[in-house]
Amino acid sequence: MREILIVGGGYAGFYTAWGLEKSLRAGEARITVVDPRPYMTYQPFLPEVTAGSVEARHAAVSLRRHLRKSRLIAGSVTEIRSADRAVTVRPVNGADRELRYDVLVVTAGAVTRTFPIPGLTEHAIGLKHVEEAVAIRDRLLTAFDQAASLPPGPERRKLLTVTFVGGGFSGVEGFGELLSLATAMLTSYPELSFDELSFHLVEARDRILPEVTAKPGAWVVRSLERRGAHVHLNTQLTSATDGHVVLSSGEEFDSGLIVWTAGNASNPVVHNHTDLPVDERGLLVVGADLRVVGTDGAPVPGVWAAGDDASVPDLASPVPGARTVPNAQHAVRQGRRLAKNIRAELRGGTVRDYRHSSLGVVATLGLGRGIFQYKGIVIKGLLAWLMHRGYHVLAVPTWERKVRVLTVWLTAAAFGRDLVSLASVQHPRYAFVAGGRTRRPEERPAGERTGV
Repeated sequence: MREILIVGGGYAGFYTAWGLEKSLRAGEARITVVDPRPYMTYQPFLPEVTAGSVEARHAAVSLRRHLRKSRLIAGSVTEIRSADRAVTVRPVNGADRELRYDVLVVTAGAVTRTFPIPGLTEHAIGLKHVEEAVAIRDRLLTAFDQAASLPPGPERRKLLTVTFVGGGFSGVEGFGELLSLATAMLTSYPELSFDELSFHLVEARDRILPEVTAKPGAWVVRSLERRGAHVHLNTQLTSATDGHVVLSSGEEFDSGLIVWTAGNASNPVVHNHTDLPVDERGLLVVGADLRVVGTDGAPVPGVWAAGDDASVPDLASPVPGARTVPNAQHAVRQGRRLAKNIRAELRGGTVRDYRHSSLGVVATLGLGRGIFQYKGIVIKGLLAWLMHRGYHVLAVPTWERKVRVLTVWLTAAAFGRDLVSLASVQHPRYAFVAGGRTRRPEERPAGERTGV
């Protein structure tokens, strides 16, 4: 029986395995998926998870529940040796092991790109995984509770200051949703006022949302500023030591919550620990049919790749040499094409090139606010927000997830937002260890301090 090994259970990996399970005959091949997490994260829902509009578990699609015919290994691939048709797997528990394959699918996914900025790794949090989105929401809710018990002053002002670094889709959507949540929460906190909220979006380029054209991007900036946000363009974060934000523009302020969404980098196993060919960005060199291509221009036998770690030719683009944008729209469709091409190759059929014309881009900017663009067509406001919700509830895999998400939305429409913080879940032993004693954050162990 041939061994199909899929590195990564994200969009591309999940849809490849799912498609193969549905189309391969019994005994035709064994599918193995290696990923440290037991679920596929539906990342477009993460901004709404931060605002509580989507339950955290509903943005996570269980691999074990939906990939019933695949062998699942909880671990990370640390080395790929295509010359030996083998990979090294580091399980979550236990010693490293070697797995051999006949067909390899590399869909390891990107990692958050960071820079050596003082205080960044100590105080910032990313927005790439469900756990991070939940933590961002809980920290904001906790900050409101703490600020309401303090008199006006620097400490209260810091708790009510939020900084997002990165003006791409993830950063702008997360920023807009969290701003919407904070504004709505003020009705439950009469001790606090709108003027005390301070939301900052920092972007190194001269515009945000590069996936849309300049005019709609400028409209988003104006829309956020009308809601009280501060948008810093052509600006970089130079320091975040002790939560004190210093910008390249010379502006400084204390921020209780710092969220880093300033881009992605290829997975380390692809960039540094493989003999497969990569380009100058550290991405796997891939042909239009999603087979990895060697330096001689010929496909590497039995190796395929897609998603954020693959440089895939964009056949739908009029620009010569264009590559597909690393987003969910392409990763899902590349995964589906991968499954069909692998099945065709196993059966001696013809593989086909990946071609997908963009359906446009749509973003949420907070409850009831959004923007959509398809070529020259731009839709703003409530209708764009409804289009965003409609598209993603159709796109999230499985009917079970669609129903759960819709149920939460309908419940929120009827009863409003749920404003309960469960930040203590991140440190479940604190109450047990403290034994009822009250300790200030600086007196607690480092791993149990609020915001760490």
